[in-house]
Amino acid sequence: MKQFLAALFLLVTLPLFGAVKLEDLSPQEQLGQTLVAFVDVDSAELVRPAIEQGKLGGVLIQWGNYSLKETRRLIEKLQSWAAKSPHKIPLLVSIDYEGGTVYTPITLGFDYLPTNMLLAASQDEEKAATLAYLAGQQLRSAGVHINFSPVLDVNSNPRNPIIGVRSFGSDSATVTKMGMALLNGFKAAGIVPIVKHFPGHGDTSLDSHYAVPVVNASKADLQRIHLAPFKKAIEQGVAGVMTGHVLYPALDKKEVASFSKPILQGLLREEMGFKGLIVTDSLDMKGATQFCTISGCAARSLSAGADMILLGRYIKPLTLFDQINTHVQEQKLTPRVRQAAARILQLKKQLGLLDNGFVKQAPVPIERAYKQTLADLSKEAVTLVRDRDGLIPFSPDKQRPNVCAVFFAPPRFADQLAHISKPFLERGYHVRAYNAPLSPKEKDTARALKCADGADLVVVASLQWADKLNLNQKHTIEKMLDKNPKLVFLSVMNPYDIPHYPRMGTVLATYGLNSFALQTAADIIVGNEQAQGVLPVELPERAQRPTALAPYAVPERPAHSLEIQGKRF
Repeated sequence: MKQFLAALFLLVTLPLFGAVKLEDLSPQEQLGQTLVAFVDVDSAELVRPAIEQGKLGGVLIQWGNYSLKETRRLIEKLQSWAAKSPHKIPLLVSIDYEGGTVYTPITLGFDYLPTNMLLAASQDEEKAATLAYLAGQQLRSAGVHINFSPVLDVNSNPRNPIIGVRSFGSDSATVTKMGMALLNGFKAAGIVPIVKHFPGHGDTSLDSHYAVPVVNASKADLQRIHLAPFKKAIEQGVAGVMTGHVLYPALDKKEVASFSKPILQGLLREEMGFKGLIVTDSLDMKGATQFCTISGCAARSLSAGADMILLGRYIKPLTLFDQINTHVQEQKLTPRVRQAAARILQLKKQLGLLDNGFVKQAPVPIERAYKQTLADLSKEAVTLVRDRDGLIPFSPDKQRPNVCAVFFAPPRFADQLAHISKPFLERGYHVRAYNAPLSPKEKDTARALKCADGADLVVVASLQWADKLNLNQKHTIEKMLDKNPKLVFLSVMNPYDIPHYPRMGTVLATYGLNSFALQTAADIIVGNEQAQGVLPVELPERAQRPTALAPYAVPERPAHSLEIQGKRF
């Protein structure tokens, strides 16, 4: 009996899963805690040895066409490997779940997340926070801890090739207000939001995936416009900030932000008082690798003050670990690594991972509430940009008018596009719909023109991801206007395509291809609804003339009080 009581006492007093302290880890294991590998269903086995040896502290789940059940199984498998590591420390599981061009309806099995620009156009921060809370509940039930969202970049440059609808808009106050709504919604759900891309990627004219962007704004302008949302996030207690591979000469003439001590330590830590995790953007991007190898970039980021290093895709984790460790030893970065690992372990402790390990959670039934919230936000967001032609509401000349609807959109959105027909069909209209390629060929143009010829109303949807204007698409749409002037123009992604069509008299913006926004657009056209959305960006009066055919490049890849589920933020 005494032996049983002694064993019971020991069981009660010892933490579950073996709580770990920083000093328990070797310098190499501390380095491993700072490193994050990208992984998906097909590439998981590549990271298994590094996870089992304690040389990876986290993973970033990559988007792909697989189900929520498969995502859960993947995360459980990864955590089972972590349970075999020397100290059995669970992984931090992260995701890029920010909506817009970085997420589609077939990704990872999670619910469709609208673009940030749609949320901003709705001006409804309460519902936006609720949407983030519900989405966060689903992420948590799958085993995700970190979401690299919200994007706090102020998209002040209409020619920005990568941010676009990922931003809440071109106004710093709007970005701040809506960004804090999402941040607080995710936090309420138990998800750790990481804001990005510090100190702001919104005034760039190059994509840091492929080049080194330069922002030549003065420090005063950076403070007033681009840093303001990050400042508010820090005041709100955000746990992490992601850096951008962007050069800011007013802050550091030599190094991009990810490698800059003046930016990460001087500005972010000292001036802005940030005490949480500093996370790099992926180090396989050209904005970083133009200066160093991935392993060299990892060491430079650590030296500059980063704590969590995103290594990128298609890597060999063990080989890369050895290379990074060599740089760390040569540059005497062990104290800096120790500091970074301490922050990682502190976050894992706050999440309960060091005491309880990975705990499988039951699925959360959020679908009905999520869809209703998304529908409400979409109804509030669709914007009537102009109606010079007086086509809204549409007044047909006959009892059963013919409507031609042509969408230039990727096939993966086909199930969303179908919903635009519903309000027309309910009124007895005859609808001909055509989902055309983004870059239409001659036969596609002929089909679109045939659809428009003789129709009582033409609805044509233009899709532009960021600054990429497809001239084939533009020319086809303009020919459709020539064929039939009763045309309603839908900007269904980035509203910066609107200035390229000055002849269009009636223009609606949906800020994304989701079924609720498209149905709302049709409801506005037939007079069932009044447009409520407010354009969240300033559009130039004249668009810059495109110089060449630009095919679409899809990367497939103010304070407020808020109460959610009884918690106030």
